[in-house]
Amino acid sequence: MKKRILFLVGPEFEDIELYYPLYRLQEEGYETTVAGPSRDVIPGKKGYSVRPDLAFEEVDPSGYIGLVLPGGRGPERIRNNEHVKRIVRHFFDEEKPVAAICHGPQVLISAGVLRGRRATSYPGIKDDVVNAGAEWLDQPVVVDGNLVTARIPPDMPQWMREYIKLLRARG
Repeated sequence: MKKRILFLVGPEFEDIELYYPLYRLQEEGYETTVAGPSRDVIPGKKGYSVRPDLAFEEVDPSGYIGLVLPGGRGPERIRNNEHVKRIVRHFFDEEKPVAAICHGPQVLISAGVLRGRRATSYPGIKDDVVNAGAEWLDQPVVVDGNLVTARIPPDMPQWMREYIKLLRARG
């Protein structure tokens, strides 16, 4: 299988939380694919935008070894999409590496995959993470099995370091 990583992005994503891991993973030799609600340009919160390679409904998650969920308002806007939930559940069912930052765990909550896990997030959604059955930790990065979570942009170096370690360990 190619070393392909999937990003799920919605309107008003946090620009740096998409582009930092996207370029960091490309730098490591991974092929990246951005999926969105459609193939139309998606605006970020801070003025950047992205044109998705695929619409959610076109994604076959079996072709990817990892998943990244940037934060911002995007997760809130895509969390109830049935294709997004299908994709996320695939990664958890297959125990493939998943990285989520900031509000990214909202997608995990809606997919029903956080119960019994340890995670972090933007502090403003701590209660949501806890109510979904996870133990919330206030630290820059939390690794729990196939899941790597982080809180805010300054946590991204630790977040990507741990995610890349997990990707390498999983082959």
